[in-house]
Amino acid sequence: MAKKTPLRKCIGCGEMIAKKEMLRIVKTKEDEILLDLTGKLNGRGAYIHLNRECFDKAVKSKGLERSFKMSIGQDIYEKLGKEMMDIE
Repeated sequence: MAKKTPLRKCIGCGEMIAKKEMLRIVKTKEDEILLDLTGKLNGRGAYIHLNRECFDKAVKSKGLERSFKMSIGQDIYEKLGKEMMDIE
């Protein structure tokens, strides 16, 4: 039987896509919000496409805040945005 690929929903556009093709953002126990390039950090994860469009949509729709059930400051969004652009 073929192995199923794990799917995740993008917090920006809402599209279901293979987990490997997305970027994971994680909230640690200390309430830190980080980019998880390995996909293995402990904490609650949210997934997003690696593009500016989805990131902007996620910021506008408060996708991250919903996923992590907490409010997120503009400084954190700016830091994540900058880190994402470095990868892209």
